[in-house]
Amino acid sequence: MLYYLFKFLKEHYNLPGAGLFQYISFRAAAAMVISLVISLLYGKNIIDMLRRKQIGETIRELGLAGENEKKGTPTMGGLIILGAILVPTLLFARIDNVYIILMLVTTVWLGLIGFADDYIKVFKKDKKGLAGAFKITGQVSLGIIIGATLFFNKNVITKEEVPQSEIHNYSADRISKVTDDNLKLHYMLSDKAPTTTIPFIKSHEIDYSIILCSINKNWCKYSWIIFIGVVIFIITAVSNGANLTDGIDGLATGSSAIIGATLLVLAYVSGNVIFANYLDIMYIPNAGELVIFCAAFVGACVGFLWYNAYPAQVFMGDTGSLAIGGIIATIAIMIRKELLIPVMCGIFVIENLSVIMQVSYFKYTKKKFGEGRRIFLMSPLHHHYQKLGMHESKIVSRFWIVGILLAVLTIVTLKIR
Repeated sequence: MLYYLFKFLKEHYNLPGAGLFQYISFRAAAAMVISLVISLLYGKNIIDMLRRKQIGETIRELGLAGENEKKGTPTMGGLIILGAILVPTLLFARIDNVYIILMLVTTVWLGLIGFADDYIKVFKKDKKGLAGAFKITGQVSLGIIIGATLFFNKNVITKEEVPQSEIHNYSADRISKVTDDNLKLHYMLSDKAPTTTIPFIKSHEIDYSIILCSINKNWCKYSWIIFIGVVIFIITAVSNGANLTDGIDGLATGSSAIIGATLLVLAYVSGNVIFANYLDIMYIPNAGELVIFCAAFVGACVGFLWYNAYPAQVFMGDTGSLAIGGIIATIAIMIRKELLIPVMCGIFVIENLSVIMQVSYFKYTKKKFGEGRRIFLMSPLHHHYQKLGMHESKIVSRFWIVGILLAVLTIVTLKIR
């Protein structure tokens, strides 16, 4: 909202300094600072409120060191993260931007699903929380909304620069003129297709419609089904992966901050015509506004980490973990970097895989030998290391180091292919 206010003041009253609000970098920095302030200052008040209302975590008896000390620790702390994301975004981002609208919907939607799950666990004393069918239904519904909007909305397009000498080869409605910060004119070929980026490959773009077109050319027009299906799968998988990772103090929060910073870089270069052309990646008009959202997201996670680091004063609960996973997935999809998720979100992926492997192997050996066997001492993977006697702060630190290395590798893929 401040963007529009200062734009008005600049245009009508030539207010000194008002022009700063037109720059994404300035608004992103402001969003991060405000997000940190909200999570740090108001976070303490929310924690005290949760403690007064006795909204404490019920700890399952897993035989892990230190689990008894965690009993009664306030949960639903994800409310701090959600507030610290939403307020700066509403203040500094352009709220008429389709990507920002979708991110606001994603944050609130999954936050409400997580809140319902936490509410049932805390107030209804039901450790199972919200039924899995309801969670999946909510995630699938969001995936349909995100996928359909990205595919059918007229404001969602990708652009590729073409030399002026070649623009006569294309119809006029496919050519757009874009100027950069130096007012240099770029001729861009506007495309609206379910295209994404393949990491480490020189010809690094692929159209999802190829899956159907290779079977039957008449099916190409149904490529939206494939695209929406992929969106649903990614949002569901990543949000659940973040939820599984939220098992020890600071692990999910710190990992999410690292991933958010990576997405901030990717969103900036994808939404900037000069960097996109230099790096030979898809230029996505208006995607630069996602930098403001990413900055608020990183600030919210770092601020929350102040209270969530070992020993945690508050847990985010599903209110936070489902939302941050969905946020990460949705941003990656919007900037056409969803195929980088296995690298960028490697911590979430390995946590998910450890559970799948453990359960599958246990069922297989029980059927084959009559006795279930395990690959890990306990899953998700961080519990395996706890069972080995490693202190949880050390586990978290090492997972963060791996997360940073994966983040660097993700950014490096912009040039290595």
